[in-house]
Amino acid sequence: MSFVSTLRQWDEAVACVEQRDPETALRIFLNIEEKTSKIFFNIGCLYLNNNEFDEAEKAFDRSIGKDEHLAAAFFQRGVTFYKKEKFEESLLDFHQAFKQLRGNQLIDYKPLGLRYKLYACEVLHNIGLVQAQLGKWETAQENLLTALSLRADAKFSHIDHALEAILKQKVFPLVEIRAGLLFKPNKNYVAELEKKDYLGKAKVVASVVPADEFSGFAPLQPQVDDVPSTPKVPEVLRVFEGEPHTVLYEFYPETKEELAVSPGNIVFVFQKGDDNWASVVFNEKRGLVPYNFLKPLDNVTMPSKPLQIEPLNENDDIPAPPRRAPPSRPVGTEGLKTVNAETNNTMEFSGCIVKVHFQFTIAIRIAHGQSYGVILQTISSKLKLPASTLTLCYAKEGVDERVNLEDSEMESVWNSVKENRLTLWCSATEGKSVPHKKVVALYSYDSSTPEDLDFKQGNVITVLSKVNDEWLEGQCNGKVGIFPSSFVKALNGNQQSE
Repeated sequence: MSFVSTLRQWDEAVACVEQRDPETALRIFLNIEEKTSKIFFNIGCLYLNNNEFDEAEKAFDRSIGKDEHLAAAFFQRGVTFYKKEKFEESLLDFHQAFKQLRGNQLIDYKPLGLRYKLYACEVLHNIGLVQAQLGKWETAQENLLTALSLRADAKFSHIDHALEAILKQKVFPLVEIRAGLLFKPNKNYVAELEKKDYLGKAKVVASVVPADEFSGFAPLQPQVDDVPSTPKVPEVLRVFEGEPHTVLYEFYPETKEELAVSPGNIVFVFQKGDDNWASVVFNEKRGLVPYNFLKPLDNVTMPSKPLQIEPLNENDDIPAPPRRAPPSRPVGTEGLKTVNAETNNTMEFSGCIVKVHFQFTIAIRIAHGQSYGVILQTISSKLKLPASTLTLCYAKEGVDERVNLEDSEMESVWNSVKENRLTLWCSATEGKSVPHKKVVALYSYDSSTPEDLDFKQGNVITVLSKVNDEWLEGQCNGKVGIFPSSFVKALNGNQQSE
């Protein structure tokens, strides 16, 4: 049987218990072929609640056989033996449960799927009860006094009542795990059992056909009877009253009146000012672009008849030309080639494009000859990370490994620029991981769930993280999983270095 089938039956059986149908739950648990320690524990609890003590004993035996460190199974088997009046066996199991606590006041089984905390004081309470049944009243009193000292909460008032009963040489009620509490499967695994529709169903958002419910790859199209013999002039040409130009260089706007364009874009110039700024239309947007970034196009075919341009109003997508004088030339055009409109001469600025490889790649514009501090601050602003956490390096000619960037290397860096292009590598030191702690296994541990990490006594385990006070996540023999912290101890300094 696959793990998925086991998980599905496990979850179904737990749901039956929650719906107060323990008979069906027991039948489902028994039909699981590959039963784990937790499943045998659940079967034993159902038999115990039904007063079928012999079957409960067998189930707890197999649970302990699968996981010899499951203190809750020893505790429940001790309860079973007590109800069968096998007090010697019950006493041994309660002592074994207390031993598995390993000096801790409690074991919280919630991370393993059981909403129960096994307290040391309650185990000692039951030990005292069994000793009282055997007539060992003084030993029972000593165990109850120890339980009283380990009591962590006022809710354990039954220990006080038990101590009063011992002084009168009377027995007192047994502490049991509440009926209905079972180990549940990992909720994340259960969630994966449900089928998921990652694409969903297509929905028509807009259509030219009224009440269109089509959900395929294309909406329904209306049928046109009178097809024109000649193609219409594209509606977009109605706004092209200006001269067509192609964009030579990329331009980044600095004000809302300016328009972003890239090399190869076709724009239409409405007006060219004396300060070398042009009012253009591109992508149904109107704005200002430096005219020396543009080149006139002579081979664009325009409509033979002059287009009738309708006056613009507030609802048009293209705004009216600005009614103020064009702004002054923007700052920060270093590193660009521009064309003078009057002399047609090409001017070269002393700058370059810097490509920075980080967890992703970015590109920035840096003026040629800038200092290391300026470059670092620019990259820091772009990545939105503190400059103190960043380390830059570059590929130095004649050196196999990359060289860290610093002020003394800046001359070599700028000499390595080719065709106004420079490549840098960036790494962040903030949150840098520290060497993982190593521990050694005091006891062998066999996994009972897929997320557990199994190991043998003496194995060295690398601790990856702390789950809670009782559990750790680690790596051993190429596997990663969680394990009880009480099963390991830290290595000393010499062993760590080895």
